Amino acid sequence: MQLSTAHHDERLTAPRSWWGIAVMTGLAGALMLLPLGTLPLLAGLVGGTALAGLVVSSYGSARVRVVNGALAAGEARIPVSALGEPEILDAEEARAWRTYKADPRAFMLMRSYVPTAVRIEVTDPADPTPYVYVSTREPQALVSALRAARAA
Repeated sequence: MQLSTAHHDERLTAPRSWWGIAVMTGLAGALMLLPLGTLPLLAGLVGGTALAGLVVSSYGSARVRVVNGALAAGEARIPVSALGEPEILDAEEARAWRTYKADPRAFMLMRSYVPTAVRIEVTDPADPTPYVYVSTREPQALVSALRAARAA
């Protein structure tokens, strides 16, 4: 069995503005604890910022990879042999597939701060998932990697 040389690796990181919001959350925590003194104020600043930063980091750390003949999107691992032809979605189409065109049975790795996406039909008859929706900043690179992995 030959392993595919097709490779794509992308991390969907949260926008910078979200990190600013995390710092502002820490400042709000500090202001709430201001009447209690300096030490609680610092604890609120550090604790609030760390907690908000942890939330932003965990949400923004989704990875999209094509490696060894499989699409790894978040926690899902799908062999490319079970996938159909990928379709690049521009910002308008991606929004449509996130909202009124969406199928609740579909697997969706969606990040609203990423405007473009790729939608891939699932061709495995034993899988009830109709398609995979993956937010990506590099849709052409992802589609190329999927096609190369399927050809290998």
